[in-house]
Amino acid sequence: MTTGTLLAVCRVHELHADAGGAGVTAIDKRPVAGPVKVRQLGLFGDVQADRQHHGGADKALYAYAQHEAEHWAARLGKAVPPGLFGENLRTDGMATTGAVIGERWAIGSTVVAEVTMARTPCATFQRRLREPHWVKRFTAAGMIGTYLRVITKGVIQAGDNITVIARPSHGITVGKFFSNPTAADVRTLTKLHDDGELRLAHELRAYFDKVLRAGS
Repeated sequence: MTTGTLLAVCRVHELHADAGGAGVTAIDKRPVAGPVKVRQLGLFGDVQADRQHHGGADKALYAYAQHEAEHWAARLGKAVPPGLFGENLRTDGMATTGAVIGERWAIGSTVVAEVTMARTPCATFQRRLREPHWVKRFTAAGMIGTYLRVITKGVIQAGDNITVIARPSHGITVGKFFSNPTAADVRTLTKLHDDGELRLAHELRAYFDKVLRAGS
C-alpha cells in the first residue's frame, strides 16, 4: 500500500475579516508543533467560520500534497508554505487529488481517516491568495486536494507516517470526479453507496443530479 509522510499539521492561526457572507474567515491555517488531537469534526483547536460551506464530518480534514504545492510555488513565484491553501494536513508522498474516493489512511499510530471529496475553491480562497482569477486557475489545474472524514479519533503530529490501508476497486479519484465527472461514475458510486460498500459525502451525492443532467 502507498505510504507517505505528514509534513505539517495546520489549524487556524487567527480569524480575519472577509467580504463573504460570514464576515470572517478561518482560512489562515498555520503549522503547529507537537501532537494535535483529531476528533470527529477535525483538529482540536481548529474552526470554520462559514460552516454552511466548510467543515462537518465529511470535511473534517483537508489534505494537500507537497508536490502540488511546489507546482503552484513555481507558477506563482513565491513560497506556498503549509496552511497557505487552508489545508489541515500537508503531505509528502501521498496522492491527495489522486486519492480514490473511499480509501482509508492510517495517520500516525491512532488516527484513521477516509477520503470523501474534492475541495471546491471559493472566493474566500481567491481573496486569501490575492491572485487574479485564482478560482478559475485553481479549478482548471485540477490539483485540488482532498477532504477526509475521521473514522478513528486519536493524535497526530508532523513527521507521522501516512499509509493507505484500504482502497476501493472502483478507481474513481477525487481529482477525476472533480475535473471530469461522468454519468458512469455517478452510477458506480451510487450503487456502491446503496449496497453499503461506500459511504459517500452528502454534498457529493447532491452533485450527482447535476452531473446526470449534463450528460443527458
